[in-house]
Amino acid sequence: MLYFSKLRIIFISLISIFLILIALSNILKIDNRFFDKRINLGLDLQGGSYLLLEIDNTPVIDQKLQNLTITIKNFLKEKNIKINNLKLSDQALSFTVENDFKEEITKIFTNEDSQINPYYPRFKSHELDLLEEENTFILRYSKQGLVKLKTSSQDQALEIIRRRIDEIGTNEPNILKRGNDRILVELPGLDDPQRIKSLLGKTANLTFRFISNEKEDSFGVEKLSYENSQDEDLVSKRIILSGDNLLDAQPRMNNQTNETVVSFSLDRVGAKRFGKATSSGIGKQLAIVLDGKIISAPVIRETIASGSGQISGGFTFQSATDLALLLRSGALPAPLEIIEERTVGPDLGQDSIDAGIIALIVGFLLVIIFILIKYKTFGIITNIALIINLFLLIGILTIFEATLTLPGVAGIILTVGMAVDANVLIFERIKEELKNEKNNLIAFDSGYTKSRTAILDANITTLIAAIILFFMGSGPIKGFSVTLGVGIFTTLFSVYFIARLLTVIYVLRNKEKQGLI
Repeated sequence: MLYFSKLRIIFISLISIFLILIALSNILKIDNRFFDKRINLGLDLQGGSYLLLEIDNTPVIDQKLQNLTITIKNFLKEKNIKINNLKLSDQALSFTVENDFKEEITKIFTNEDSQINPYYPRFKSHELDLLEEENTFILRYSKQGLVKLKTSSQDQALEIIRRRIDEIGTNEPNILKRGNDRILVELPGLDDPQRIKSLLGKTANLTFRFISNEKEDSFGVEKLSYENSQDEDLVSKRIILSGDNLLDAQPRMNNQTNETVVSFSLDRVGAKRFGKATSSGIGKQLAIVLDGKIISAPVIRETIASGSGQISGGFTFQSATDLALLLRSGALPAPLEIIEERTVGPDLGQDSIDAGIIALIVGFLLVIIFILIKYKTFGIITNIALIINLFLLIGILTIFEATLTLPGVAGIILTVGMAVDANVLIFERIKEELKNEKNNLIAFDSGYTKSRTAILDANITTLIAAIILFFMGSGPIKGFSVTLGVGIFTTLFSVYFIARLLTVIYVLRNKEKQGLI
């Protein structure tokens, strides 16, 4: 245990120096590509915004049931079953059927092998519940069906939110599920929370539809207002093109009109549809509708077969950038509502940093003083190893650009305590060995060897706890588990390589001296 080869000494030295330099890059402003990484500060240390969003799944349920009407009609038509009065109301589909077909309808929707109403064996439930009232059948989402729908909607919303936030360039955002209809968003260092709220609050459902010349009460049209005015127009419900066909959207400056526009490009299917619509609609107004508001309604002058175009609407460059971002990231499956909002100011974050640093310094100084009084020379060795241990920990966190939170600072403080505990176990074991062994080298070697099992057991069990916290926890809990887990490895390295190396050097120089500890 006390033997160190030259190669091992060089390895320990290089690793230590490398990580110390990396750690110092968080303090020193070094203009070098090699040292451009930093530890990111979490919301509680840096300040920023905390948003809790709730998904309104009502439109999703209605849309799913609306789409199901056509499926049901076609499926029952193939079975030669005639239904009447098929309608959607109060998040349920209802239809009437003649008595002769009642039993067959029941089998179609309640059999476990139903082709139109999926069955979940694990939950012993269908996607839709079938209720019968006289001659009327009612289809409504079951409890399990709602859970599945909400989970799917939540997953889609989570991905879209992540895309939008990544496009902005927010550093180390924390986006998490809460239940099956809520999403937590933490944005450290955010300097424009209103913009984020605006971007997340828009569904970004884009459609291209013709302005209608029909009367207001005509079937297949609806009255929509313009985004930036009180004007209204009748718009056809028939969708020519949707945002699903967009490949890209970017803010541009129109050189002819000197106004900011959003240019877009379409996929192959979208380009074909757009070309066909503009070819047959020359002279008509094409309404560009976003979330039920008309952005613009230009007159089609010629066929557009290139699959690209421009959206104008009196945009500023910022608003055009945001619209392009929304279109690129895709439409949310359902509207989002901000039900909780908190903002942590940078001053409060700085207060947390100061408090954490003070706690670390005070705890560290008390430990240093205790070790010095208790073990004297070996206390100095231990303290040197503790300081290096801190730098090693910070260096590794810097390499991975980890996010440091206040619980993460607590994990660092706990690491110091664990490192001290390991050294105390070793030195107390060495004291016991010196009582029965006159040779200092043998006593120290035996002390390190016999204390190894207890130290490894303590650190491994703590590591297991840190791993569980990492995978089961979220947010600050993960921050604590990361610093604790990394701290375990740096602690073992500092104890069995750095502190032991320094101890070996001292013992070899004083091997004949009595009462080393």
